[in-house]
Amino acid sequence: MTLTTHPPDAGETAPAPRRKGTLHRRRLVGNLSAAAIFLTPALTLIIVLRLIPVIQAVNDATHTSLPGSTLPPSFVGLDNFTALFSSHAFWSSVQQTLIFNVIVNPLQIVLALALAVLLTQNLPATGIWRTLIFLPAAVPMTGSAVVWGIALRPDGPVNAALTGVGIHQQPFLTGQGQVVASLILIASWIGVGYWMIFLIAGLNDIPTVYYEAAAIDGAGPLRRFWSVTLPLLRRPLLFVLVADTVSNFVLFAPMQILTDGGPQGKSNFLMYDIFHNSFELADPHTAAAELLVLLALMIVIVAVQFRLLRSVEES
Repeated sequence: MTLTTHPPDAGETAPAPRRKGTLHRRRLVGNLSAAAIFLTPALTLIIVLRLIPVIQAVNDATHTSLPGSTLPPSFVGLDNFTALFSSHAFWSSVQQTLIFNVIVNPLQIVLALALAVLLTQNLPATGIWRTLIFLPAAVPMTGSAVVWGIALRPDGPVNAALTGVGIHQQPFLTGQGQVVASLILIASWIGVGYWMIFLIAGLNDIPTVYYEAAAIDGAGPLRRFWSVTLPLLRRPLLFVLVADTVSNFVLFAPMQILTDGGPQGKSNFLMYDIFHNSFELADPHTAAAELLVLLALMIVIVAVQFRLLRSVEES
């Protein structure tokens, strides 16, 4: 018996690949459409809230006008930056900003890490302590600044307590040697609880098998912290470092409410000086130039920190 096979008819097999290709294209178009729908709000916000203000700042920084004048601003190129860089007050503001950040950033991260480690040790009432420590971050910064302004004023409760133990009243917000320390205290009061939450999440993500293996090897608590906790917590720590740096560079409310940039410019940080030039001296062009300098400074520092993050990942 002879079996005969017929070659597949071209007219019957041809539509299969076409249907497959059409289905693939439809899926691709559907995925692209879904991506566009989900990304459009974020891209719109980035353009409206980030790119357009930066473009406007560049435009303002290269123009000048008389305060209150109705004439259009005139183009001056980089003259605003030249005047800014030759100003002693500007460099003093940069110096005060850097000193504040060099002190407050490590302090906040160390305190937040210590509290995060402590509150992941199954202590009694851990939830209540976490809530109490995080509570200042839930209060508007203006409210926290007002509360600390009352606490630290000459006739406030802190000075009353110091007087009660025989210590003279301290000029916390009016003394040149104490105002930066007072602002560091206020910024840390607001920020430590917030960053602690991120570090607690990072600690909870560390598998317990590493601690069990270290305990079997005879490692004590300090050894487990240095050899297990810190290496596995580097990514959350570096995220907190970057976010905390940006947050403290743009800190504004405590200076505007409590010190007005004083005394003698000791709390005249860059963010407050931008506000001072723009709204109190009616010089938005110098303020825009100063804002771009602040932006460049933050980009450089954050780029170094991200470079550090990449080095840790590679290692």
